[in-house]
Amino acid sequence: MELSEVDVYNADNFVAGVPHDMFETLRREAPVFEHPHPSGVPFWCVTRHEDLVAINRDAATWSSWRGGALLETPQAEQLEMTRMIMLNMDAPEHTKLRKVVNKGFTPKMIRGLMDHLAEESRAIVERVAEQGRFDFVEEVAAELPLIAIAEFLGVPREDRKIIFELSNRLIGFEDPEFNTSAEDGAAASADMFAYAQELAAHKRVHPGDDIATTLLAAEVDGDRLADMDFNLFFLLLAVAGNETTRNAISHGMLALLENPDERRALAADPSLLDGAVEEILRWASPVMQFRRTATRDTEIRGVPVAEGDRVVFWHISANRDEAVFDDPYTFDVRRSPNAHTASHIAFGGGGPHFCLGANLARAEIKVLFEALLARLPDLEPAGPVRRLRSNFINGIKEMQVAVP
Repeated sequence: MELSEVDVYNADNFVAGVPHDMFETLRREAPVFEHPHPSGVPFWCVTRHEDLVAINRDAATWSSWRGGALLETPQAEQLEMTRMIMLNMDAPEHTKLRKVVNKGFTPKMIRGLMDHLAEESRAIVERVAEQGRFDFVEEVAAELPLIAIAEFLGVPREDRKIIFELSNRLIGFEDPEFNTSAEDGAAASADMFAYAQELAAHKRVHPGDDIATTLLAAEVDGDRLADMDFNLFFLLLAVAGNETTRNAISHGMLALLENPDERRALAADPSLLDGAVEEILRWASPVMQFRRTATRDTEIRGVPVAEGDRVVFWHISANRDEAVFDDPYTFDVRRSPNAHTASHIAFGGGGPHFCLGANLARAEIKVLFEALLARLPDLEPAGPVRRLRSNFINGIKEMQVAVP
């Protein structure tokens, strides 16, 4: 592919699958590429693993706050609200809020969920096994993250489908199946916000053993979460904790269907599962990119970048970087870091915005695939895979499978 043919802005180019040929061309010919934008103001595409890590770890030079962490800059009236979400903060505000929120993501709280999530995984798999044929995305991949987030946040079980539907509308903004207008996306955001407000009011009167109660009571250096902080964090966690893990699980199953030798190896030796989870995350890269804004004139790989420029770094490309991963287009459940490879960056490249829920996501993926491989080791594809129209979320909307 020629560099002139590359267009990773157009979401249509992601419907048939991630355009890895475009990213390979960018890594090879222009790892810091000035990409055109319909507004006439281009943005920089960063596609190499080393550069992504460097940008993530240098929050002083690369701001999440100036224009937000998503590729498109919100309108002025929306930008102020956007900046209140932790994803779009810089230090010191981000540091203060993260310290409070960390109180809810302790290893003890995650361990406390694991036996329950393993039990739920087995129940999910047993239920679909009796159906014979089913949509893996809705019936399996979506179920456990919803249960986990509901348990973690103290959301009543009967309400978890509300979170599922609202997060689809929030994330699927480029896919007409989920969101037909900008107004609908704004309505979904408002509905999620209102739900969080009601949940917080309930938890203050009826505290529980969940992260919502913990966060509402948490205090660090005299700082506590205001109502607005809690509502915005709930929205972020409900969407991020639902969509990303769902898509990692879906891509993991698809990879095992397409690589039966790897699936057989994993079923025969469950000790490979921890490494397989990391390979699934590398392979899926559920969040394909984030954006930063340069706070000063600087450069990347010798390419000048001006203060105020948008820089979009692509996890989906960095996790296929030939300079870092051996045979990056091979799904290998035995893959492990060695002298010339590095860990995937599906959760970001380190730094202050490293994914808060990384260990919870890992745990969910592991217990679900343990259950799947034990009960349904020979699932077969039973229809075409339908993918999300998005250059942001690497999503699978539908994947029909059958029990032989």
